[in-house]
Amino acid sequence: MEYSPIIRQVLVYIENNLQNELNLEVISKEFGYSKFHFSRIFKNELRKNLAEYIRMRRVSTIASLLLNTDEKILDIAYYFHFNSQEALTRAFKELYHLPPGQYRKLMKNINYKEEEKTMEKTQEIKGWFISGSHPFNYEMGLDKETFHSGRAAGYLKSISVSDYSEFAIMMQECKADSFLGKRVRLTSFIKSKNVQNHCAMWMRVDDSSEDVLQFDNMHDRPIKGNTEWNVYSIVLDVPENSKTISFGILLLGIGTVWADNFEFEIVDESVPTTNFVPKSELLAEPTNLSFEDE
Repeated sequence: MEYSPIIRQVLVYIENNLQNELNLEVISKEFGYSKFHFSRIFKNELRKNLAEYIRMRRVSTIASLLLNTDEKILDIAYYFHFNSQEALTRAFKELYHLPPGQYRKLMKNINYKEEEKTMEKTQEIKGWFISGSHPFNYEMGLDKETFHSGRAAGYLKSISVSDYSEFAIMMQECKADSFLGKRVRLTSFIKSKNVQNHCAMWMRVDDSSEDVLQFDNMHDRPIKGNTEWNVYSIVLDVPENSKTISFGILLLGIGTVWADNFEFEIVDESVPTTNFVPKSELLAEPTNLSFEDE
């Protein structure tokens, strides 16, 4: 059975209930699974257990609140079901290596200095660049207020888009050498806002002649409208004659899309590919020359 759609429903539920009671018993009952079975499929899909994921999302959300609000740390701790400031501090230090108060003071100062630099020159994102049909009508950057975990997420945002078919991609390229002959799964957490056409993750494998060997842009599972953070995946084979792997985020038309925590993983052949490159079949002989066959 394919569990990814179920897990995406679970992640939406978690995002909408971070301030409420959340645990294995509550969520497994909500989705009609035994605790043991749900725990197993969740960890198989996200490679961390449910409690770890909930704690990470709560702490990451708190990190954003520390930088963008003046709420008291103790009030924030209680709101997200930490029974004391000490409990929050322990969890916070595991993820950010600083106590919440010190993090708020240090990062606000750093962000202020970076904002001053940004006013002088647009900040680039290491390893990433923007492309597409009309990249000059879009903005690519780092968002330190909206992120899934850590301190920032990458985003694409429409600025002066006038046509529904205009698009931009946030992307990077790398050599395929480390994955030759392997099946690779690319995952990322994605969030969208006011996406009127669609956005998606994409991945492409090319040979030395820049011919496409494998490709998927989530054409059959696009992300539209307003969505909270959720995990998406692409699975492609990397043939022995592969040269480069390109991947990133696509935004078609108007809206904003965020991406965080890209990850590559080698999987076995029991994991189906999402390849979209049609395989052409060579005909044995000329066919339908009079165009009468239907």
